[in-house]
Amino acid sequence: MTRLGVLLLLTALLVTGCSLKERVCGSGEHPVKAVGNTTGRTCVRDGADPPAGYVPYPAGKVPKYLDDEWDRYWSDKVLDERGNLISPAPVTSGT
Repeated sequence: MTRLGVLLLLTALLVTGCSLKERVCGSGEHPVKAVGNTTGRTCVRDGADPPAGYVPYPAGKVPKYLDDEWDRYWSDKVLDERGNLISPAPVTSGT
């Protein structure tokens, strides 16, 4: 791609408000966390209840982009079926 092409692409992204960050969920959706493990998550339509086995993230602590502050924070946290923090992920000794 030519320099002019790259410049035009970057300008278009800035003008349209597009972000180069990858969103956790698509437009009109929000993430919910799986109960009982550190890695489970899915996306649900805005206004919809989480499916069985999932809970909403606490208000103000919802990950929006991959590797943002809250995405990293929740990577080692476990929630119970009421959305309460159980503990960080257990540390294994490797024995």
